[in-house]
Amino acid sequence: MKAVVMAGGEGTRLRPMTSSMPKPLLPVANRPIMEHVLRLLKRHGLNETVVTVQFLASLVKNYFGDGEELGMELTYANEEKPLGTAGSVKNAEEALKDDAFLVISGDALTDFNLTDLIAFHKEKGALVTVCLTRVPNPLEFGITIVDEQGKVERFLEKPTWGQVFSDTVNTGIYVMEPEVFDYVEADVPVDWSGDVFPQLMKEGKPIYGYIAEGYWEDVGTHESYVKAQADVLEGKVDVELDGFEISPGVWVAEGAEVHPDAVLRGPLYIGDYAKVEADVEIREHTVVGSNVVVKTGAFLHRAVIHDNVYIGQHSNLRGCVIGKNTDIMRAARIEDGAVIGDECLIGEESIVQGNVRVYPFKTIEAGAFVNTSVIWESRGQAHLFGTRGVSGILNVEITPELAVRLAGAYATTLKKGATVTTARDHSRGARALKRAVISALQASAIDVRDLENVPLPVARQQTARGSAGGIMIRTSPGVPDSVDIMFFDERGADLSQARQRKLDRVYSRQEYRRAFPGEIGDLFFPPAVFDSYTGSLLRHIDTTGVAEAGLKVVVDASNGSAGLVLPSLLGRLGVDALTINPGLDESRPTETPDTRRSGLVRLGEIVASARAAFGVRFDPVGERLSLVDERGRIIEDDRALLVLLDLVAAERRSGRVALPVTTTRIAEQVAAYHGTQVEWTTTSPDDLTRVGREESTIFGGDGRGGFIVPEFSSVFDGTAAFVRLIGLVARTQLTLSQIDARIPRAHVLRRDMATPWAVKGLVMRRVVEEAGDRSVDTTDGVRVVEADGRWVMVLPDPSEAVTHLWAEGPDDASAQALLDEWSGVVDSAGQ
Repeated sequence: MKAVVMAGGEGTRLRPMTSSMPKPLLPVANRPIMEHVLRLLKRHGLNETVVTVQFLASLVKNYFGDGEELGMELTYANEEKPLGTAGSVKNAEEALKDDAFLVISGDALTDFNLTDLIAFHKEKGALVTVCLTRVPNPLEFGITIVDEQGKVERFLEKPTWGQVFSDTVNTGIYVMEPEVFDYVEADVPVDWSGDVFPQLMKEGKPIYGYIAEGYWEDVGTHESYVKAQADVLEGKVDVELDGFEISPGVWVAEGAEVHPDAVLRGPLYIGDYAKVEADVEIREHTVVGSNVVVKTGAFLHRAVIHDNVYIGQHSNLRGCVIGKNTDIMRAARIEDGAVIGDECLIGEESIVQGNVRVYPFKTIEAGAFVNTSVIWESRGQAHLFGTRGVSGILNVEITPELAVRLAGAYATTLKKGATVTTARDHSRGARALKRAVISALQASAIDVRDLENVPLPVARQQTARGSAGGIMIRTSPGVPDSVDIMFFDERGADLSQARQRKLDRVYSRQEYRRAFPGEIGDLFFPPAVFDSYTGSLLRHIDTTGVAEAGLKVVVDASNGSAGLVLPSLLGRLGVDALTINPGLDESRPTETPDTRRSGLVRLGEIVASARAAFGVRFDPVGERLSLVDERGRIIEDDRALLVLLDLVAAERRSGRVALPVTTTRIAEQVAAYHGTQVEWTTTSPDDLTRVGREESTIFGGDGRGGFIVPEFSSVFDGTAAFVRLIGLVARTQLTLSQIDARIPRAHVLRRDMATPWAVKGLVMRRVVEEAGDRSVDTTDGVRVVEADGRWVMVLPDPSEAVTHLWAEGPDDASAQALLDEWSGVVDSAGQ
């Protein structure tokens, strides 16, 4: 006997899940509903099956093919237009005309004994046997009444409660003889229950009803879809589950990685090659699809997660359905009954309320509160650029496809035949993305100078040597699974706000220029990059007195690209240098604060035992520098800024230093003491770079290890700062601890407060109102200065739902009191 699987319905009640996926392909326990149906047919010997398809037919055909993987023979009958339940089977008449056949829906989950159903049909000599079952709520189904012999007496499709006269309903599973086709007109919509069966009963044809025992769920609503998952996990339906039951009710498929510190409370299912990190809690009736990533601290309960979904840190998902290829960012919350379509982005700290529907390809912005369905709107990112270029999680937010589009958009803003310099750090992710970037640039008629793996300052300097711009790809500082794609202008500096907006517009319009075959750009690799860089360093930075001073220093390269420059630099510099951690480590392309701290402690021990003049530690891309004095004590970054400022100002005795407004006002005292003045800038590195380019600027820094040496470059450069420091120490004949000791202690405290995006403007207005007649500085954010000189600064973060606060006073207690006072203002405004 052959079977017919009806797989042509649109599943409109299940949208948005069925907006881009046919209902039979919806996964139940990580396997399409229709696959469960086909496996049931095979179990009962129905290996030859015709599948009727109409809505998104190609997706069904592509998934199941000819059925070989299931050990079945599948053929397809395609409807050009909806033909109804009977019309679609009539469409497959040619394959079914020789013998009795079984009809079953491809989107209902069941474990009925089909062998017994077929035997009943043959025993009764029926023309049609309708498979029936009993349900508690028959309103959505066709009610059927049978007599004592099983003969059907009456049908009623989808009754009201006033019409309910039985709890026995039609499951849409039938066994039929081919003569039934005589009652179905071809190529017009015809239904079994509404059209064919009443006619057969009128003529007295033998229609029987078989009341089946077992499980049956018509997966027609979101509630029934979630219930079907729970029923499978509870063992209420006899279906096959892939994987291993590692503890009662906890199923884990092949290749899945579950951290030992994750909490699993079954019954639940984790799909193949999924990754569940530490401190995740997954509770009962949750299904995690294939290749899903669940980050630290996430909580999932009765959630159905389709394939290739990213679930960010501390997100909270309860009773919801998440479509495939969707990204749920950090601390997002999705409530009971919500459904997120395929390929959506749910921004960090956003809240999607219960029963909300978010249709495919939509973006919910960070911090948004969504309490109505998002159907037509397709909201892109508000800003492509963040504080470090275009940043995001590798292969989640930043993919090779995105890199190609970004590079194509960047190339489109430049002239054909222009040259762009590309570079990367030593991570595998950056290497892979850079290759995508190079291909896109060349295809857009741009020549590429590829530096491969170099420190970030080298990439900037080489870009400034004749290129129209540059692209550097690196691991985000302190975030190992994220990357930054950084775009440079012709001077090697970050793109200006205007240039960023232009690139943003081209990218959002997808207006990418493509080269004709003869215009494809060249790719070449400039030679002796490091020798060129170090030669330029030594020409522009004053190193007089270094050779005579006989300094001994310890240099920690942090297993990063900074170590690539040191061999050609230290030998020509004339110092006795001990280099530690010089080799590249692909597994550590960045460092966490704890790793950095332990590295500095170790550096201090080596400096003290080696009796060196000082020690320096580069960040992995050579952009920033940390200091240890001759006693092996760590000089904190904000303090190191003052030490270098003191050294530079004491030697130059005039000029300006560029500092962000969050810097301690002790810096003004140090600068003024030596006859220099401070130019306050915003916290943006772009602003520091702008002032660093001005002729009168002698120094710049951000208090976080970033230093500008204007005679060489207007951008942060750890190696240039190191060379400048060696010259200054050699000529001043003072130790770093002596310089540190003569600078007054600063008392600046900082606090970060979570602030929903929707109230950031209100927070800043409230801060200005609370300032009253006190002095207010709006260079960046709002800085309120008290009459006694104490100050507090409130600054909304441009890319996260956070507000930053700084406060400075004559001592820590005073600064703390000020910080507490203004934190209360921010908190009350955000309520």
